[in-house]
Amino acid sequence: MTAITSARGNTEVVNVRRTEAHDVSGIISLISYFTEKTFGRINVIYLLEKANLAVTLSKKNEVIAHAAFLDYPNWNIVDQADWESFLHENYSDKKCTPLNTLFMHLFVANDEYAVGCAQEIIRTVFNAVPEVHFILLFVPSHVDLGKSLGTFFEQMMSVPGSTIDVDFTLFVCHRHQHCPQLYIRKARVEDHDDLMPIFMHQNEILRETYGEYFLAELIDAQDEKNHAVVCEDDGTAVGFMSVCSEVNIQLLHDCFDLGPFHGLCKPHPDDILKLPQEPSIETGIRVMNESSICPELMDTKTEDVLPQTLDIATSHSTTESKEGVNIVSNAELPIDDAIGTDLKAAGTPTLETDERDSFHPVYRGAVTAFCIQYSVSNFCIITVPHLVPEFLLIQNFVRVNPSSNSTLDHELYVFHRAGLLKSFKVRAATTSDTPAVEMLIKTLDLNESILDDLKVFTQARRDPDMEYIRSHYNLEDFIYFNHHQQEEHGHLYHFALNPIFHHYTKYFLKEILRLAYKSCLYYPIYPQSVDGEFQNPYAHSLTSALHYMVPVRPRRQIVYPLEKLGINAPSKQVSKDQLSYALNHINRKLMLEPKVSVNARIVVVGASNVGISFLETLIFCPHLKFNNLTLISTHGLPGKNPPDSKNRGFLIHSHCFNDKDYALMSLCSWVNVVVGKMTGIDRAAKHVVVSKGKKVPYDHLVLCTGQQYQVPCPTGAEISKLQTNREVIHSCKQRYTGEVPTKLFNLSDDQDCLKAGHWLKENFINSHGNVIVYGNTTDIYSTAQTLLSLGIHGSRIHLVQPPLSSNVTCLNNNAIEKAVKEALSENDVCVYYDSILAQWNEGDHPDPITCASFTTNTRPFKLQCTAFFNFSNKGVDYETFKAINDACLVYDGRLVIDANFHTNDVTIRAAGPLTKFSNIYYANEWTHSNFSSKEIGFQLAAAMLNLFDPTLEPVSEPPEDLDRLIPMYKGCKIQGGVLPGGYNYLHISKPGIPTRLDVQITQPNYGMEIITGDATKGNYFRIHVNQYCMVETITCLSKEPFPVSNYICLFGQHERVLNNLCSRWKEGLIKDLYSYFREPWSMAIYHDRFIDLKKELRQILISSQVRKMTMDGELILSEKPKKYLKRFFQQNIYKRRVEESILSYLNYNNYHLPMYAWPGIV
Repeated sequence: MTAITSARGNTEVVNVRRTEAHDVSGIISLISYFTEKTFGRINVIYLLEKANLAVTLSKKNEVIAHAAFLDYPNWNIVDQADWESFLHENYSDKKCTPLNTLFMHLFVANDEYAVGCAQEIIRTVFNAVPEVHFILLFVPSHVDLGKSLGTFFEQMMSVPGSTIDVDFTLFVCHRHQHCPQLYIRKARVEDHDDLMPIFMHQNEILRETYGEYFLAELIDAQDEKNHAVVCEDDGTAVGFMSVCSEVNIQLLHDCFDLGPFHGLCKPHPDDILKLPQEPSIETGIRVMNESSICPELMDTKTEDVLPQTLDIATSHSTTESKEGVNIVSNAELPIDDAIGTDLKAAGTPTLETDERDSFHPVYRGAVTAFCIQYSVSNFCIITVPHLVPEFLLIQNFVRVNPSSNSTLDHELYVFHRAGLLKSFKVRAATTSDTPAVEMLIKTLDLNESILDDLKVFTQARRDPDMEYIRSHYNLEDFIYFNHHQQEEHGHLYHFALNPIFHHYTKYFLKEILRLAYKSCLYYPIYPQSVDGEFQNPYAHSLTSALHYMVPVRPRRQIVYPLEKLGINAPSKQVSKDQLSYALNHINRKLMLEPKVSVNARIVVVGASNVGISFLETLIFCPHLKFNNLTLISTHGLPGKNPPDSKNRGFLIHSHCFNDKDYALMSLCSWVNVVVGKMTGIDRAAKHVVVSKGKKVPYDHLVLCTGQQYQVPCPTGAEISKLQTNREVIHSCKQRYTGEVPTKLFNLSDDQDCLKAGHWLKENFINSHGNVIVYGNTTDIYSTAQTLLSLGIHGSRIHLVQPPLSSNVTCLNNNAIEKAVKEALSENDVCVYYDSILAQWNEGDHPDPITCASFTTNTRPFKLQCTAFFNFSNKGVDYETFKAINDACLVYDGRLVIDANFHTNDVTIRAAGPLTKFSNIYYANEWTHSNFSSKEIGFQLAAAMLNLFDPTLEPVSEPPEDLDRLIPMYKGCKIQGGVLPGGYNYLHISKPGIPTRLDVQITQPNYGMEIITGDATKGNYFRIHVNQYCMVETITCLSKEPFPVSNYICLFGQHERVLNNLCSRWKEGLIKDLYSYFREPWSMAIYHDRFIDLKKELRQILISSQVRKMTMDGELILSEKPKKYLKRFFQQNIYKRRVEESILSYLNYNNYHLPMYAWPGIV
């Protein structure tokens, strides 16, 4: 907020901010005849799409001034790529460059406040973009700038003999007229009183630590190795910096990867930068499947190998680089050597270098760095606590990757003296640049690919497939697509930049757009296959620009019945199925918009659906950059199974995420991965202990390990004594503490399923023996079907179901249960009910398992077995429980949290089935298990974003009478898989406490159910519509595959939206719901933006008349309210506005919805 003064002397407080889309109408209202004479006729929306910077002044949501700035001249005076040479040839001022100059393309303001607004906007531009020193403006020669702009702009004189167009005059506004020019001098003790308020404004930690006069003592202690300087404005010290030439270089070597900066030392002939004997690539490398601790993946694993090729940073060789092998300084691999340098983000294989990972480069040269505490040295360094936000100074520094075993609680930033250069030039590459580029990138893994692409790009241009990108990614979160021409979209293939110029990345990108006549750039990140091979010829090199781009969310795609749609189907570019990739984007609007860097160490334990959803939400925040996200997981990141793997069918699918989703978000580009299991939490030291004692420090810890199937504990009952369940029912609930048999499979995730599948193929399928599947969850049926699909005969499969803990079965549908039982019987699968595990191997040594005994309500029995699949006793892993309990976190059957996910430690949050709500809520029957895990993860991230996102409003405390209510989430819960008989199964339901279906149906407010088909015939479809006519439950059982993602969209829809579903059903017009929901009319419901259309229509319908009726409550009507509203709707403009909104939606999304007709095509 700032105050401006009008021409009459009135003062107004206004808000200065970046322009937003909703400002357009206000800006247009300020355009006058003078504006058009000065700037020409302007399409405001188009201008905002192309502007590098747009600033608006508003007062109570009213726009009172606006200005737009671009990096090329207005009025099309000269080609946008050639203006620099044009200015230098024709005007006297030779200092203007693309780095320090912007052009004003529009300025409008309320006449009364025009001068004050212009001054504030200009000051804002110079403050927002420190590199800018000149704002230029071309104006027709016959136009007077007027007082508003004429006060701050002065004419730039042309040189004699200039050939410029005399119809235009160039004006310039200088930075020094609006921003103070600071005087830098050596600090004096007398500066103490001026400086202390500045320090105290930041925090009082320094004063509390070092005393009241620490600053005076620091200034007084200056000598040859310690210096202090201040910057002075009008005789007052306004800034302070203390530098020290003594640097603990060994500590920095131990904690950070300084290879890209040659260890901050001068080059020396005796430097040891690589192992004396390096194995060959073919024999010395083993491809890994896991991600690594690599906090800023793209910043120092690619361009950091470049400095040795430049004169200004001679011999700054990276860690050893040979055909893409990166050896990390002092890299002690955590967790069973399962962590390497993660290069998966752009198709580069992750490599494990075995004994080479312990290699530490040795630098013999003199240290060439000095330290800023808060010459001739080349590097300036500063360390900053993780929780301190990035301030303007260190935004010009390069953040250094910490080593994988670093526990230092500071971030390291480095600045090279060459980074002060302001005179370098960006130009189009030519064939003559090939030798220099080859030298620059010789250490990169994809150097040959880059050179090949360079040759191609100098001969022909390749543009991105924009029809596919627009239809598959939420690109319109960032641009108005229709205002960009096809040729204005560019595909970024490779980006390599010397790390000492890292702070110029955005300038480099901005120049690429200007010189190439582009408005947008796109950078895809393809997934890496399990075997580590490059997955396709379009694999890109790593790019240091990634963190300056924004990740684009993928769009949910409609599954089209292409045969039924025929010529009305969407184009092949939209409906084609190609390799999925994560998309990153930058455009002109985003170029000068800063990102907020968050260095807080956020550690997530558990790659559950909750954990993945939490991480997904954080990384897709476009204005935030999380540098220290870490995931601790037993098997690393999920989504590494081959796409056609049958092994994933062991477990029922929650449909929260699949392998395609993982490819589309590319978590490995943003998240460091520690492969291991949490064994301890040190709350005092704030670190998590992982397998083998490795420590992972945190500032915020998120626990979402979920629940897993635990090893069943045999009751020990001797079947020779004919014991029954009644005699052993209590002992079966104990924790198993004996030796875990090797042939016992407790499946928790896809990696467990993959291993089980491989074992079965290698050791079981072609041999003799039986397999026991033990449990009473839906997973036993999907596992039985998977075993059958692997070729195992049903007679070798035994399903043993222990007694239910409640009266609700896992399928909770008699028709489906009947179909499954018949399918099991037809496949000769034996099923045993109410059976409790009594013994393995008749009580002898359990490994290997050869038989298992069970008790029942009547007679016990024994089964021979070679493999035992356990799906009983789901709970919190014991090691996880012990780590939580030893850390003194409150545990009551589950980890206790409050409504905001907090445990009793403010820095530790938890979510998912691991948790339960505190007893103060009196809601023990409700836990996160009752809700959608994906929604839980999203809400957890939303709660944490309040700590880091400065754009969010502060969260207010709830009223006293509401702070004891648990949050209720609305997302649906989903189960899906393939059941015995080859039935494709899907169950979608609202969150809630499980209740028997036959009991629900008897309730008076149940609503109605619609069923078509027969479960045993494989065409069963059931929809439950509640009393409010909303779809509440969907259950499908079909022999044929069906579009799950489409059916999920039906949940929560009103039956009228579904083409009057209930009335059509009652009239007998619906014979098959599968066919009904494949009809063309339903496609719009499956569209990802249908929810936005509903919100828009709701806003139209909530008219002032409706609000009056609902608020007053005393409106006297001569007819029923519903009839009145219908008549009111028909007689007023709302009907037309609704129709226009729907037609606009269909027209704008016609590439997805070509099966609909709208005026103009029929």
